[in-house]
Amino acid sequence: MSGAPAPGGLEPTGLDRVLQFTIPDRNARGRAVRLGPVLDTILSAHDYPPAIKHLLAEALVLTALIGSLTKDEGSQMTMQAQTQSGIVDLLVCDYRDGELRGYVQHSADRLAELGANPSLFALFGQGYLAVTLDLAATGQRYQGIVPLEGGSLAEACESYFAQSEQLPTLIRMGARSGPEGCVAGGILIQHLADGEEGRERLHVRMDHPDWEHVAVLAGSTRHDELVDRDLPVEDLIWRLFHEEGRILVEHGPQLSRGCRCSIEHYQAVLSQFGEQARAEMRDDNGDIVVDCAFCSKLFHITV
Repeated sequence: MSGAPAPGGLEPTGLDRVLQFTIPDRNARGRAVRLGPVLDTILSAHDYPPAIKHLLAEALVLTALIGSLTKDEGSQMTMQAQTQSGIVDLLVCDYRDGELRGYVQHSADRLAELGANPSLFALFGQGYLAVTLDLAATGQRYQGIVPLEGGSLAEACESYFAQSEQLPTLIRMGARSGPEGCVAGGILIQHLADGEEGRERLHVRMDHPDWEHVAVLAGSTRHDELVDRDLPVEDLIWRLFHEEGRILVEHGPQLSRGCRCSIEHYQAVLSQFGEQARAEMRDDNGDIVVDCAFCSKLFHITV
């Protein structure tokens, strides 16, 4: 990427697709994304108030950015923010093979007592953020848990990478609602590990000059750039890093709303319960009614 924002005939990424990029000379990699129709589809499953809609929009951007770092097909990344007594009881999003889903469980009455733009602490109080990776190739599960601190979910995710992965990470996000619907964008950039034996690994040095350089550039990203539907993501990356010797970019996964609920899935889950337990779940018609929190659909299951 030298001299033009879209080399080699690369078409603009557009909405609902991840852009992957690396800056080899700075040992850095990144992801950028701008959500549009997929975001509207996910948010439409529930009648969220504006503050919760904004929170979930940011969480879905984070999920797309972090989830797209996984390499193996079938691997899943889940992000969960939870408290014991916060206004938001539970926020959960996940990503698998370009499929996004998420929902928020909250107290509408308590939220109404707050102003228009409640802080992260006002919504969650003392909470925690858990990031879980289920790797399809090995069947292994990795989970990191950090306090839900800072001014945004992005800051909490930066803490996750610093504490659980020891990987310097900077994230910038923005979300906006308008006549055309919701749009939310984000950029994530990380300093890669130096794998040469006998040398200090770069990812444990938060003050490495290469990292400080790219962090300053990425940190200059403006909110209006992240939510501008008319600004190709490639052009944003070019604005930030055009003075670097090389920027390698490629299209990442196309994103979609990926709720995986189905009658067959719930039948399999319910079949693991004993007959007495299933009998207690049945309604007057003899069905077990399951409400999918992600897509807000009702399933009438007979098992």
